[in-house]
Amino acid sequence: MKKVAVPSRGNMVDEHFGHCEAFTVYHIDDRNSITGKETVQSPQGCGCRSNIASDLAARGVTVMLVGGLGQGARNVLNQAGIEVYSGFSGPADEAVQRFLNGFTGDHSTCAEHQHHHQHGHGCKH
Repeated sequence: MKKVAVPSRGNMVDEHFGHCEAFTVYHIDDRNSITGKETVQSPQGCGCRSNIASDLAARGVTVMLVGGLGQGARNVLNQAGIEVYSGFSGPADEAVQRFLNGFTGDHSTCAEHQHHHQHGHGCKH
C-alpha cells in the first residue's frame, strides 16, 4: 500500500502548499485504488520550515500532489523521501484519481516562492 498526500482546504487542492489548512492522506492499494483517507492538520506557518515532511513520511507518505511550490519546499519533501508532483488543482479526490490514471503534473517550481517567500505573490499555480 502506498500513501499519497495532497495539501487541502476543505475537499479542494490548496494551491498554496506552505499555508494550507490540512493535508489529506490517501491510502492506495496494489491495484491503484483509493481504499481510505485521513486528514492531517497543517502546522502553523510555512510548510517548508515545519516538520510536516518528516511527519508525513513517518505516516508512510511517499507521494505529494501539489498545485505548485518553491524549490525549498520541494527539497525538504524530497529529503524526507516524498516525491513531489505539481500542477494539480480542483477537488482533491479527483486530483489523486488523475495521478493514479497516469497524470504526473507539470513538474514546475514557482520562482516567486524560491526567492521572496511572501503572501500575495504573483505566481499562478
